[in-house]
Amino acid sequence: MALGLMYITNNPQVAAIAQTAGVDRIFVDMEYIGKEERQAGMNTVKSHHTYQDIKNISAVTRNGNSRLLVRVNPMHEAAKDYCSSKEEIETAVSCGADIIMLPMFKTCKEVESFLNIAYGKAKTMLLLETKEAAQKIDEIIAVGGFDEIHIGLNDLHLAYGKKFMFELLSDGTVDRLAYKLNSNAIRFGFGGIARIGYGTLPAEYIIAEHYRLNSQSAILSRSFCNANTIDDTQTIRRLFNEGIKNIRDFEKKASAYTSDEYFNNHKTVVSLVEKIVEGFNGK
Repeated sequence: MALGLMYITNNPQVAAIAQTAGVDRIFVDMEYIGKEERQAGMNTVKSHHTYQDIKNISAVTRNGNSRLLVRVNPMHEAAKDYCSSKEEIETAVSCGADIIMLPMFKTCKEVESFLNIAYGKAKTMLLLETKEAAQKIDEIIAVGGFDEIHIGLNDLHLAYGKKFMFELLSDGTVDRLAYKLNSNAIRFGFGGIARIGYGTLPAEYIIAEHYRLNSQSAILSRSFCNANTIDDTQTIRRLFNEGIKNIRDFEKKASAYTSDEYFNNHKTVVSLVEKIVEGFNGK
């Protein structure tokens, strides 16, 4: 089965291009509470999209094959500057969200509170990106009632004090989580991928790891197509059409790997990650 590909944008024109090219989920990102502090100084996506963005993208996805995924804020009560999680989630659904993603949870209670609000209104995705959640994976699984989990390597590698997000792929952390999720027949994905042949860790090695671990989804990273920096619509369309085709073509190859080929690919990933981290340490 092909990976479910996700792309973050609040631009309806880019969303339409991505949908036509075969992106499975268009990703609107409402999260901002605590994000700047966690990722201060890092070159990461801090979108802070709006309810109007959900409506705008919903107008695209409702007429196509993509589904609209909305990442809300971590569970919170109403405060001076923002509404409660209950209001935020229910408004996101009313604006057109098909799937609601909960970030930065640490406890089963947060998951239960999220599901009490979202269950039955939209599909639910847990973004596992804290050390506490990773350590409580058995308890989180036992809560049940959610549709899938995405392992967020960006914040999770920071929580573990790592230098590079894919160290969690080489040190066994993702393997451990994948084993638990597979054992309980829970759909999951992890990380992001660039275009084939691109990325600090080239996309083809990561895609083969998705197939080795039975992962079912991935986010298309900014290095796949950073549409915010490209003014030419035709260039964006070309990058999406060629990029998705190349990913799908490589997936056919990776899906047919033997056990030895998966093992050798993983060894290569470990070696490449070590060299990348050495480069970071040498700066």
